Amino acid sequence: MSPPSLIQASVPSTQTAPIALSYELFPPRNEAAEATLWDTIRELETTNPDYVAVTYGANGSNRDTAVELLNRLLTETSLRPLAHLTCVGNTADELAEIISELLDHGVRGILALRGDLPKDASSQPRAGSLGYAQDLIELIRRVEQRRSALLCAGKVAIGVAAYPARHPESPSVEHDVEVLLAKQRSGADFAITQVFFHADQYKDLVTRARRAGVSIPIIPGVMPLTSLRRVQRLGDLTGVEPAPALLDALGRADDAGQSRRIGVAATVDLARAALDAGAPGIHLYTFNEHGAALEVLDKLQLLRPAPRTAPQRLVRA
Repeated sequence: MSPPSLIQASVPSTQTAPIALSYELFPPRNEAAEATLWDTIRELETTNPDYVAVTYGANGSNRDTAVELLNRLLTETSLRPLAHLTCVGNTADELAEIISELLDHGVRGILALRGDLPKDASSQPRAGSLGYAQDLIELIRRVEQRRSALLCAGKVAIGVAAYPARHPESPSVEHDVEVLLAKQRSGADFAITQVFFHADQYKDLVTRARRAGVSIPIIPGVMPLTSLRRVQRLGDLTGVEPAPALLDALGRADDAGQSRRIGVAATVDLARAALDAGAPGIHLYTFNEHGAALEVLDKLQLLRPAPRTAPQRLVRA
């Protein structure tokens, strides 16, 4: 008689997975911004996040600075980077080269995105360029397969975007879920949502996605709502009206300190509601500023493991 399979053994109900924590950073535009960013990185590192996402400019406009930041995170910190990668305007061959470069640097997580379409409506896509995130996911998996012997110590995790509110170019929220399901079928491992302002938007997305067959983790992306201007701007970009009470409170704030307290409290309420709805983690859009993000994290009181030790740089004699 064969011994019982460990795969078939049930996991004790008390062994729940810890809440995942991640941040988003963007490459610095100048030396002053770089100094500020590294202050933020060192502060965020103390919270031992599971990974930090590094954004990638439209059409790879900041590719060199993004790769440099990713490399420094890998060699000078204990942080695990998740590299954003967009496909609009790039051919499969160009993207395969970029993917290989990221893997050579030690990146093992990629957020596969379509990227913004050209603002000039008359612009035509380049011949051979990829048009959808789903195409990019499949390309990453093909590059991974060709390099499987080099990746025995860690395969590639692929993340994608999810939309609690309807994507501005989508005909319906149902279509958004169909796209998310297609991304999963192509090899996506998890999803991070775009910014949302109402807890029900996240809960409704998860409900629709699960009913459609999406099984990958859907992590809520939360922005510290501490700036009236930034909240209004993101409302315009997403097409979702922020809560009128929040806009009113931020608008009546006497100073930046009061605006920050109002925004942090609203962000904590939004994140708690998502966690109460079963969110597997929290992804904080930091805008390269650590203060408000750390306040939100402190008030959420998420249990974090002990910090990892940063890698030691090799010094050659």
